[in-house]
Amino acid sequence: MMREFLGSRELMWRLFVRDLSARYRQSAFGYLWAVVPAIITVATFTWLKKGILTGIGDTEIAYPAYVLSGLAIWKLFSVGLTKAAGCLIASRNLITKVNFSRETLVFAAFGDSLFNFLIHFVLIVLVFAWYRIVPSWTVVFVPVVLVPLCLMTIGMGFILSLANSIVRDVGSSLSLLMTFGMFLTPVIYPPPTRYPMVLINYLNPVSPFITAARDLTISGTLSQPWTLLGMSIFGIILFVLAWRVFYVAMPRVAERV
Repeated sequence: MMREFLGSRELMWRLFVRDLSARYRQSAFGYLWAVVPAIITVATFTWLKKGILTGIGDTEIAYPAYVLSGLAIWKLFSVGLTKAAGCLIASRNLITKVNFSRETLVFAAFGDSLFNFLIHFVLIVLVFAWYRIVPSWTVVFVPVVLVPLCLMTIGMGFILSLANSIVRDVGSSLSLLMTFGMFLTPVIYPPPTRYPMVLINYLNPVSPFITAARDLTISGTLSQPWTLLGMSIFGIILFVLAWRVFYVAMPRVAERV
């Protein structure tokens, strides 16, 4: 599996460039579409917080910067998972006509989400500079925290791409679940401390990574280290097992795509 993955690096890059160019081809605003939805979302919740969402509570930093930092990580997961789940269907003509490692489709699909995250990162830096927020020196460890999240997303993408190839309802329902799931994740509000929301927060696979990234950026101390460790181990194990399942099942699933 690893040998085929390393041998398909050039193909993976070409698929990523193809999808990226197709996404922004003939677009007047180009790559701005990667940040415009985030800006609108942050502006909307900032306005609502001053009105009907006053119960959200205070945040350690300016609320727009707080929401944007969480939204960028949530988009890394949700967009990556949605893209990976639909990659086999989107490339079914290529699958049926060309013999190549199908795992490259999932990795290339997640690459689009990673590219969007890098654009959001530039926006985060600008917002932090605007509000004169000085991050803790531990912010350099944020990429390390996000690696297990990326692996978990790709692992889920392997499973959902197979399921979506058999039952198309998976892709349709996933977008709805991602929209609903954002409100169960501490993106627009601080991590809950009261039952039962605190239990939902612990069971949410994305919450520990968002909380840890904010902790490393703002305070420099992890507030939920054991939850982060457990979910990181889960993400790595899921990635390895899902990759193996995808590798074994793909020859049969390719006939039904």
